[in-house]
Amino acid sequence: MASIEARLKQSDGTWRTLRGDELKDPSLTRNATWRAMVRLKGHPTRTESFERKRDAEQWAQKTEAAIREGQRFPERAALRRTLGDLIDKYIAEKCPGRKDAQTRQQQLEFWREKLGHTSLVDLTPGAINKVTNELLATPSRYGRPRSPATGNRYLAALSHALGVAVKEWEWLESSPISRVTKQREPRGRTRYLDDGKHGTDERARLLAACDEGPAYLRPVVMLALATGMRRGEILGLRWRDVDLASGTLTLWETKNGERRVVPATGAALDELRAWAQVQPLDRSAHVFTGTTSFHHAFERAVARAGIEDFNFHDLRHTCASHLAMSGAPLLDIAAILGHKTLSMVKRYAHLSPTHLRNVLERSNQRFLDGPG
Repeated sequence: MASIEARLKQSDGTWRTLRGDELKDPSLTRNATWRAMVRLKGHPTRTESFERKRDAEQWAQKTEAAIREGQRFPERAALRRTLGDLIDKYIAEKCPGRKDAQTRQQQLEFWREKLGHTSLVDLTPGAINKVTNELLATPSRYGRPRSPATGNRYLAALSHALGVAVKEWEWLESSPISRVTKQREPRGRTRYLDDGKHGTDERARLLAACDEGPAYLRPVVMLALATGMRRGEILGLRWRDVDLASGTLTLWETKNGERRVVPATGAALDELRAWAQVQPLDRSAHVFTGTTSFHHAFERAVARAGIEDFNFHDLRHTCASHLAMSGAPLLDIAAILGHKTLSMVKRYAHLSPTHLRNVLERSNQRFLDGPG
């Protein structure tokens, strides 16, 4: 069964369906988009939009007849547009203003290079899976194997673009990526620096290697170890976000989108105050400048320290792990790291057996060991 509806696009980007007497008002119908919808039992719903009501009615009649006769009748937009067209439009309209715009664009350009010539109607789950597997089989620019998580981030970028094409642009009636199985990711790693209690003292070796430069490397690493801040949060700091007197750092752009105030104490605060002595305290300037090669500088320091299987994000794990081993409750660890829920910090629970034992002992003394 076919139906036709007139819709007006609102200033906020949403659509409003005209009803009743509104359909008799030329001032409204003149600017309306006519959407035809064909629903037949046992077949997916098909939709297409037109500028004229007559075109919508004709399309609906032909489509319904074709479905009843068992013909394949793909959407007009999906036939004439390619994935490359979709990605170009998405990058132009949706990427500006995103915090991850550069990363999102890079991911989508990968899909455009591989499948940009493919018409949307011919874009299949099989084709997407094949390209994902090719991505995972290709080393990163740093020569490392790509992880399943990387594959899922690329799939997520494509999924969002296709979702916009379905919901906002009406180029597709459904997204083929909805039938693509995500890569299975291993549980998050908890690699952290040894502090010397087991004879290796990776922490001291890394800091000594950082002393060899660049000059910003040691204070950045110290902040990461002491606060658990992410690399982007540290390198994004400006002097106006730093209160050296109280030892607080204000993060305005965080991964979860909420402002976070981070305390800096002890040796990390001393490092930051010393850094302020050799840097111009222009409030609008970044605290750490000249960090375009930071990734390579950190990797070289790790190599000089003779530390294996360690990346910058593991400094965040190191901070959280030592908090747990010091008996900090998971709720406090989550607050320090900027997590809204406990799910991301449960991986550190096993590192505080003494603390958990004390909690159980206090509970048992009160509940089980009292007067019977």
